[in-house]
Amino acid sequence: MAGHSQFKNIMHRKGAQDAKRARLFAKIIREITVAVRGGSPDPAANPRLRAAILNARQANMTRETIERAIRKASGEAGGEDYVARRYEGYGPGGVAIIVEALTDNLNRTASDLRAIFSKHGGTLGETNSVAFLFSRLGVIRYPAAAASAEAMLEAAIEAGAENVESGEGGHEVTCAVEDLFAVQSALAARFGEAEEAKLEWRPTTTAAVDEEQASAVLKLIDALEDHDDVQAVFANFEVSDAVLAKLSA
Repeated sequence: MAGHSQFKNIMHRKGAQDAKRARLFAKIIREITVAVRGGSPDPAANPRLRAAILNARQANMTRETIERAIRKASGEAGGEDYVARRYEGYGPGGVAIIVEALTDNLNRTASDLRAIFSKHGGTLGETNSVAFLFSRLGVIRYPAAAASAEAMLEAAIEAGAENVESGEGGHEVTCAVEDLFAVQSALAARFGEAEEAKLEWRPTTTAAVDEEQASAVLKLIDALEDHDDVQAVFANFEVSDAVLAKLSA
């Protein structure tokens, strides 16, 4: 029985991982669709599509799947018409949360997200209710082996970046939103394609939370990220390393 139970547990976990992977692929394909319809099916002429393809490769999406998504999005009328929306609210402990979504039904998405916030002890607010607690930045990440810290810093400054942080975990280059794709292209010409290149919300003010609040916030974020329309979630909570290690155990 123990072996049987263990097998069932493994299969359940594999099923959950497969479902999560499928949701991630769906979100990436949605981003590819919006990028193509808002620009060009040629990545060289469409920086947003180039970034979406980069994220797709990082998620181990096959070339065939990526190309099929581009072809479908390039077709004549038909298919979903996605709209980008930002939702903002507060979670447990007064943590500010920003949710970025691509949706073909604004009423459904707003209703679903309001219910998720409420269920997990949070509140969905109005647009710009928490955005003032964050800064919008372009972020480009490279593995540590891509270049020395000095070489990356020099290249990033020449490309117009604002800051570079390098360490064992790799290089993180940040820049103004409008400079993201120019900096990405300049660094790619020197070091090859980045691991990531995207826009992020970075908190300028953080909210310290205890273990109970941190657990509740992480559950809320997980629930939000699981929603099909949600592309990314950002929060300004601050938790100690000890609590984070305990919650991750």
